[in-house]
Amino acid sequence: MSDTPPYDTHRLRELAGELIVNIRELAQAGWTPATSSNFSRRLDDRHAAITVSGRDKGRLGENDIMVVDFEGRAVGSEHRPSAETLLHTQLYRRFPEIGCILHTHSPTQTIASRLFAGAGHVRLAGYELLKAFAGNSTHEIAIDVPVLPNSQDMRVLSAQVDALLDAGPMWGYLIDGHGLYAWGRDMAEARRHLEAFEFLLHCELELRRLGVRS
Repeated sequence: MSDTPPYDTHRLRELAGELIVNIRELAQAGWTPATSSNFSRRLDDRHAAITVSGRDKGRLGENDIMVVDFEGRAVGSEHRPSAETLLHTQLYRRFPEIGCILHTHSPTQTIASRLFAGAGHVRLAGYELLKAFAGNSTHEIAIDVPVLPNSQDMRVLSAQVDALLDAGPMWGYLIDGHGLYAWGRDMAEARRHLEAFEFLLHCELELRRLGVRS
C-alpha cells in the first residue's frame, strides 16, 4: 500500500506558509481571540488545507495546518480539524473558483452579529467600499449580509448557508454571537472582502451609536 499522500505536498507547504503569515496578521489585529477562528485554502479539486482545531492563531507552525477532503474528513493526519470545517468544504464543493475562506471573531463582527440577529441581515448601501467586493463596480447598490442563528450542529448551519447561496451572490455572512465568514478566489481577494466587511460593519455600528439610521 502506497504511503504517498493523495495531494501535492509541495503545494501544501506553500499554502501553509501563506496561511501562517496572514493568520498571524489577523491575530495581531485581535480578530482571533482565545484560539478562535479558522482558515483554509483550496489545495486541489478534492482537498483543502485548514487550521487544526484549538491552536493559538498567533503562533501557528506548519504542523498546525492539516488536510481535509471536501466531506470534512482528515486526510493523512491524526489531528482534529476545526469544528466548522463543513462550512469551508461546502463552499469549495459548490464553487470551484473559491480558493480561500477566512473566519474571524473581531469585536466589531461579533457585536454586529448580535445587533442585527433579529433582522436576519445587515444592509450595506451607498458605501464607496462596496466596490471592494468582486463583481461590484459602483457604490450605488445595497447588499444584505446574512446573520445566521448560531448552532453547534454544522450540518444545520451548512444547510442554511446552502439555501442563502442558492438565492444569489454572496461574499460572506455573520453567525449570531460568533463572527464572520468571508471568501475569495485567493488569499488577497478573501482578505480584501474580510477587511471591507470589517470596515463597513464598523461604520454601521458607529452610525447607530450616533443615533443615525443609514
